[in-house]
Amino acid sequence: MTRRCFFLLLMLLGMFPGSLIPGMAQEAEPGTAVFRVEVDMVLLNLAVTDKKGNYITGLYPWDFELYEDGIQQKVATFAEGSDAPRRLGEFLPGQSQPRVVRPFYSRGPARLRDGNPQEFPQATAESVASLVAGASVFILFDTSNYMYRGFVFAQDAISEFVRSLDGPDRVALYSYSRDFSRPAALTSDRVEVLRGVRSTVAGDDAALYNALLLTIKDAAELSGRKVVVVFSNGPDNASVVSPEAVRELAQAAGIPIYMISTREAKHDPVSTAVFERMTVSTGGKAYFAKNWTDQQKAFSLIRDDLSHLYALSYYPQPNPNRGWRDITVKLVGDHVKDFRIRTRSGYRPRTGRLSR
Repeated sequence: MTRRCFFLLLMLLGMFPGSLIPGMAQEAEPGTAVFRVEVDMVLLNLAVTDKKGNYITGLYPWDFELYEDGIQQKVATFAEGSDAPRRLGEFLPGQSQPRVVRPFYSRGPARLRDGNPQEFPQATAESVASLVAGASVFILFDTSNYMYRGFVFAQDAISEFVRSLDGPDRVALYSYSRDFSRPAALTSDRVEVLRGVRSTVAGDDAALYNALLLTIKDAAELSGRKVVVVFSNGPDNASVVSPEAVRELAQAAGIPIYMISTREAKHDPVSTAVFERMTVSTGGKAYFAKNWTDQQKAFSLIRDDLSHLYALSYYPQPNPNRGWRDITVKLVGDHVKDFRIRTRSGYRPRTGRLSR
């Protein structure tokens, strides 16, 4: 894609960040320009853990308080793990019973980095079966020249991840070098996605942020839960968009980004900082593997994380702020006070200037 075409694309994308369906507007007097703020229902994916990083299950809507720019919000729908979202009135009142679920790790030295000390996950039948259902998973595969070494191993790791996503989940496979392609469009047919994985070939320079922006744009057009999983082996050296623009679009659309980099963090501190900022601010995680054999283990960690997410939504209360809006989620009650929450930090509602 040429630079000129991509800038035209960005102009179109600039109309998007915020929502798909208008919900609120700021109107001016007749005869003047109108600045419009449009906000749809906001969806949050949350991971709740204890201090050791173990997942907390069994929570209910009343265990959470939501704030947008300090304004308290009312939970509209709630779901845990693979459950379908339900409205608040469908839950019976009562105290929740939090349960601690330890991630599926094998014993051994911590070598895989995702922001906290981690041990390698043990790939078991139970961990493979415990998956997020009803979600759309977009996999973005680095096929640039950074991948010449170990390209087949990378394909194997992605193929195993695709096979493990059992149930009604839909999966799409995208790939990038300087160019962006869609080897397998979003589908529930795993065989089609696996064929797409095997059809990929290593290319030239890496335009990661260009490709990630286009992937998020595709995902944002869908309703329901969706996540993006990026498999990368090097820095970006060909994009015309900034990682900050990509991060803001993902936050606006409520799409967690998970990143697996086979390049050691200490060898590329700039990309490492960008990956961590992008994943943390969207509610995802970044993993940095020391060797090629760690790829499948990183995918297992992502799979485990997806299966323990809570999904909360709310319709924003009136808010004059047309710019960045901070999101804060708190746990309520002594029985949950020591737990931690990971979710996106905020979003920017869609704005547009309309003239008479």
